[in-house]
Order: sequence, then C-alpha cells, then structure tokens
Amino acid sequence: MKLTLAETRLFKDSIGIISDLVNEAKFNITKEAIEMIAMDPANVAMVMFKLLSSSFVEYDVKETTTIALNLNDLKQVLRRVKPNDTLTLELEEGKLVITLKSTTKRTFAMPLIDYEEKEQKVPELVFDVQVQMLSKVFSEAVEDVDIVGESVKLIVDPETFVISSSGDMTNASVEIKKTEETDIKTADKVNAKYSVEYLKKIIQGSKLADTITIRFSKDYPLKLEYTSLNQLQLSFILAPRVDND
Repeated sequence: MKLTLAETRLFKDSIGIISDLVNEAKFNITKEAIEMIAMDPANVAMVMFKLLSSSFVEYDVKETTTIALNLNDLKQVLRRVKPNDTLTLELEEGKLVITLKSTTKRTFAMPLIDYEEKEQKVPELVFDVQVQMLSKVFSEAVEDVDIVGESVKLIVDPETFVISSSGDMTNASVEIKKTEETDIKTADKVNAKYSVEYLKKIIQGSKLADTITIRFSKDYPLKLEYTSLNQLQLSFILAPRVDND
C-alpha cells in the first residue's frame, strides 16, 4: 500500500484526539478508507474513526490490510509534521513507514504491534434527542461548565439545549436556543449526565469539523459525531453517569 495525504491535519489531529482515550488500536485499511473502532481501557468511551480514500492525493491499496499501532508513538511522529508537508504511509517488513516531504524528506519507521483485543462492534442505539450545532459552540459550553463540577448535564426541550454542571457551592449553565445554526429534534424534555473528563477529550474533535451531531436519551449513552464531508468521520459513544438517588 501507498497512501499520500496533503491535508495532514486530518490524520494528525485525529490521532492526537484518539490517543487521549486509547493507547493501542487496530486499523483496517480498505480500498475505501482507513477505519478504526476502539474502546478506552476503562470501557467508558468508544471511538470510531474513518478517513476516506477521497481525502488522499494518492491512495493505492491492493487488498484490505489490518495493522496495530501504539498511538502514543504514532502521535510523537505526527508532531513532527510541518504545515507544508505531505505525509505518506507505506508498509515495509513489519513496519509502518511514515515519510514527511516538503523542502526535506524525513522518514520514520514504526514497528507494528501484536494486539489481540477482541473485535469491537458498534452498538445499535436508538436515541430520543438529536442536536446538530456548531462544534465550537458546544466545545466552549463544555469548557465553561467544566470549571464547576465533574459531570455535565445535558437538558433538551424542543426549543432549547442547556449544558450545565454543579459543584459544592457553584452552578454553571449555558443555554442555546433553537436557531438555523442549532437544530433540535426531541418530542419531550430530556436530560442526561456524562463525565466532563471524557467530554473535554472528545470535544477536541471541533478541530476537524465545523458541526457536531449530539444524540442521547435519559440514563443512556451519548453519541457525538464530527463529520467533514468526503474526508472523515470521527464519532464517540460515551457511557452515562447515572444518579443513584
């Protein structure tokens, strides 16, 4: 295989975000895309990544190939990417060879790892709520309420989306009205609670896509999707925080 990417941020930023949740992962390289599904070690979050062949300036894959990589090592290499570089991925003798090319040509050979984790399947989920909005607005709202508590409450009715948190003495909330930029689909008022620690890692996806699709139900997983048309999809499923009282 030989894959060359000119818009290197698509791969670099995706791996940077994913590596905050997952240490090691398997990638399936098909004729259509590079794909990955992985679970974080605590089984709290699942990440689904797909980088489409149409993102690449060269995409030569003879047959589907599966490789496993240490994502922290991969992230260290990708930190060396400069703005004008093209990035080429090739397989040679049990190693992933990454070539960065602009005024200079730099080559890094990363060993593939043995990774025996069972194949992850994306659960079939049915949600009561769907909100589509600007990813930057959602990120800023999560960061606003992060200063208060360890969990984030999402509250939706047909006209309003509220992101809130509460601590020992302090409350914080961000209210977002339904507009052309914020589309809310729900029949009733619904609220759910999730870990702010995980959400802070996930919302880095706003680097990759202008909009985010948010789906959830009460006491039910949260699904967040970042999509850049004809380029990539980066999605997350996050387990709920359920109150015992």
